[in-house]
Amino acid sequence: MRWALELARATEGLASPNPQVGCVIVRDGEIVGEGAHIYDNFDHAEVVALKHAGERARGSTAYVTLEPCNHHGRTGPCSEALILAGVRRVVAATVDPNPRVSGQGFAKLHTAGVEVIVGVLEQEARRLNDAFARGVRSCRPLVTLKTAVSADGMIAPALREKREPVWITGSEAREQVQHLRRASDAVLTGIGTVLADDPLLTDRSGLARRRPLLRVVLDSQLRMPLDSQLIKTAQQDVLVFCGPAAEEHRLCALQAAGVEVVRVESSHDQLDLNIILGVLSERKMLSVLLECGSQLNAAFLNSGLVDKAVIFSAKQSLGADAVPFARGFGPPEKLGEQLRNVTRTRFGEDACISGILLNPWEGVPHASDN
Repeated sequence: MRWALELARATEGLASPNPQVGCVIVRDGEIVGEGAHIYDNFDHAEVVALKHAGERARGSTAYVTLEPCNHHGRTGPCSEALILAGVRRVVAATVDPNPRVSGQGFAKLHTAGVEVIVGVLEQEARRLNDAFARGVRSCRPLVTLKTAVSADGMIAPALREKREPVWITGSEAREQVQHLRRASDAVLTGIGTVLADDPLLTDRSGLARRRPLLRVVLDSQLRMPLDSQLIKTAQQDVLVFCGPAAEEHRLCALQAAGVEVVRVESSHDQLDLNIILGVLSERKMLSVLLECGSQLNAAFLNSGLVDKAVIFSAKQSLGADAVPFARGFGPPEKLGEQLRNVTRTRFGEDACISGILLNPWEGVPHASDN
């Protein structure tokens, strides 16, 4: 199962909007087939592994990281493929989180006389597909808040040149951010960050991905400069949300530059975050990485829309007049205290804490519950 999970992890950036799934076929103590699902290749992990195994799949055990499907989508049911191949036993890490199909694959296998074992490395398998679980259960993307803070909990100095990035953390931490972007379908920021930092917000991990990282900006009044890096590099991968009062000529100018603009409801110049996440979900964005300023950090946190958080902490201090982490929410320590399943690491001289605020699998039974 650990090898099946490694196969699944290798599909990061390649499987979305489907789950990341790996499968290993074992017969007489030997791996005879293995595979993982890549969206563009259609075949699910079980079918890839069965094709690899061929006739050696008969009488084997299939180790799969997610419950085999039992419905027709772009492909046929994997439970049926396992039965037809003569697989004797299926060991699955976790049930499918989709409430419409959960348990049906196992039931089909049971009915056909296939032995089923569920719950091996369940927690590891679930973490791998948090975004898929959030999408099928809540119809919104998994939201991860990423921030870099100074030793005194600030995210930017009080005074600086406009449209000039300020690095709080070192190169190792910034390299890790590229991997966070690579694992995400979209990265989201606000117009304040664009005006202050002029970011690119691209995935520069150098690793393959199936579709470009969607760069999303919340800009209620459409103040986005046409000479910003985001606009100059737009290739159908920049989406700007604005409010009803945004001027039409600004909207047309952005569209002429190759940027998509969507109007959404707003209140007191604050765009409706639930509507925005709903639009991204409709576009099959399973995961969104927040790289925002103080105001948007607080807005997402206070709205209860952040599932995970990754906090990089530097050694330098910026002073009491600097920009706070989330004005209206509290210091980063408050967020850190709310995290569960916490992981602590270091990237060069910078500390990193990550964890879960909302469990995307809430309500999905564990194998131990049965």
